[in-house]
Amino acid sequence: MAPTSLPLNLNFKVTASATNLPELPDKIRNSKVLVLGGTGRVGGSTATALSNFCPDLRIIVAGRNREKGEALVAKLGGNSGFARVDIDDVNSLETALKGVDLVIHAAGPFQQTEKCSVLEAAINTKTAYIDVCDDTDYSQRAKSFMSKALAANIPAITTAGIYPGVSNVMAAELVRAAESETESEDKPEKLRFYYYTAGTGGAGPTILATSFLLLGEEVVAYNKGEKIKLNPYSGMLKIDFGKGINKRDVYLLNLPEVRSAHEILGVPSVSARFGTAPFFWNWGMEAMTKLFPAEYLRDRSKVQRLVELFDPVVRAVDGFAGERVSMRVDLECSSGRHTIGIFSHKRLSVSVGISTAAFALAVLEGSTQPGVWFPEEPQGIPIEAREVLLKRASQGTINFALNKSPWMIETNPKEVGLGIYV
Repeated sequence: MAPTSLPLNLNFKVTASATNLPELPDKIRNSKVLVLGGTGRVGGSTATALSNFCPDLRIIVAGRNREKGEALVAKLGGNSGFARVDIDDVNSLETALKGVDLVIHAAGPFQQTEKCSVLEAAINTKTAYIDVCDDTDYSQRAKSFMSKALAANIPAITTAGIYPGVSNVMAAELVRAAESETESEDKPEKLRFYYYTAGTGGAGPTILATSFLLLGEEVVAYNKGEKIKLNPYSGMLKIDFGKGINKRDVYLLNLPEVRSAHEILGVPSVSARFGTAPFFWNWGMEAMTKLFPAEYLRDRSKVQRLVELFDPVVRAVDGFAGERVSMRVDLECSSGRHTIGIFSHKRLSVSVGISTAAFALAVLEGSTQPGVWFPEEPQGIPIEAREVLLKRASQGTINFALNKSPWMIETNPKEVGLGIYV
């Protein structure tokens, strides 16, 4: 069934040269934004993207490494500054949040973290909040602060990065389009999240630690409304990510958007898969699930030692693997209707910051209601605000489309070896 016209343009395509983004309202131009983890790859990328979107923003780069922080501040310009902040110290956090309009929590990894200390501090200081959490338990723990955020009149969004984050909004739009365009008896049945990143995507040791920690988690998926548990990095599928990426092997991982999309969007069957390149990294990840006990891979201190061991090798391979990233979201309906969204970028280290900054701007513009929300909830990102968010997030993409039939996604890459395409 061909997509029909809707008030929200789901078929827009954005490139790096796009000039049709709306002007930012004057009220947010002098807003003060604190980026926790700002000396890391994700936080630094977010601070840079925010500065590019709105040079007038007052951006505070927060972290433990003053040398790295001040080097980034020098690039961002006169409206930025550095603050040394320890997220495990409540006093340090609350002091840093005084006078701040929005805090962006990018100080991962979030796996095996017992407290939502940054969100608590944000609520206590009445500061708007987003995080780039990619852990199911952490995101659900964040949602438990709903009543406190409502009482403080504070808007907060958890899992507001690239994936999860932008992928959630893409899924919400696919579901909304299907429900708007089809007859009442045609219902969304299957939602699949597929992700690919070359190497570590230039995101450094944090994404490596996240990947190892996820290998210690049982995968939760949903099949016809039933919650099922599966082995991590199993169930390999070969998925076509379209031009510039081609077909890639992806494996099951336990990611928070599976549960949130199932519960919020009401799709009975939901799962998420991830894959990387070169191909031997996938083999290595699969082997780790068999060589190491799950308890070992859930221990942050032991995983950190693994990261220190593997990081030099991974960085060397990253040098030729590149850092391309792609997300494909598939929705299948009871009628057989099958639509997808695709998002591909040459550099994850850039795209993750742009995506997170898009959420930050939405919150600063007043789009988000008080409470703690997932990206696909309309109280977090209203339906009418999704198009602008996706246009911002997809700046610089090499392939971005929504609500397309699978056959419409082109594939014509050139292989240079080891499963790497350019």
